[in-house]
Amino acid sequence: MSSYSVRVYGDPVLKQVARDVDHVDGSLVRLVDGMVETMYDAEGAGLAAPQVGVQKRLFVYDVGDGPEVMINPTIIETDGEWYHDEGCLSIPGLRLGIIRPKQVHISGYNLAGKEISIEADEFLGRVFQHEVDHLDGVLMVERLEDDMRKQALRVLRDRALGLDTTAMEAKLVSAGSEQEV
Repeated sequence: MSSYSVRVYGDPVLKQVARDVDHVDGSLVRLVDGMVETMYDAEGAGLAAPQVGVQKRLFVYDVGDGPEVMINPTIIETDGEWYHDEGCLSIPGLRLGIIRPKQVHISGYNLAGKEISIEADEFLGRVFQHEVDHLDGVLMVERLEDDMRKQALRVLRDRALGLDTTAMEAKLVSAGSEQEV
């Protein structure tokens, strides 16, 4: 059972900019441990603190090499473009084709307070960018072109109203897959 519940689209905490972490203590370590558990239970590759209602600049991630944490991350540089379907634990069940930089250089700190600097591309780079967006109060729907964003927001609105969105979601996914990078 997860330590936290994942906040979903419409929760105002997801639109706020998270505050820097000032120091690492036992409560922060417990937060990170609970976030990792929650991420695994939700079958995600990353989870930012605002997604569990905590306004701190940190995220956890695991792309197959074991769980890691990034505290006070800063994207130093990006390069290239990569179109890929992207999901979000805060927008369950909706995958959207998003164009993001292909490579990213990010720095931050680990739980020991040691500075870390990572250059990543493709999926790991996308995870980093997606999670930093959460720390800045940005959701993946805001990365879509205008027409696609309107369609995605219509799906989310209709879902909230309890309407069947199957046909709209299929149209949205097929329209997104037709975009070229």
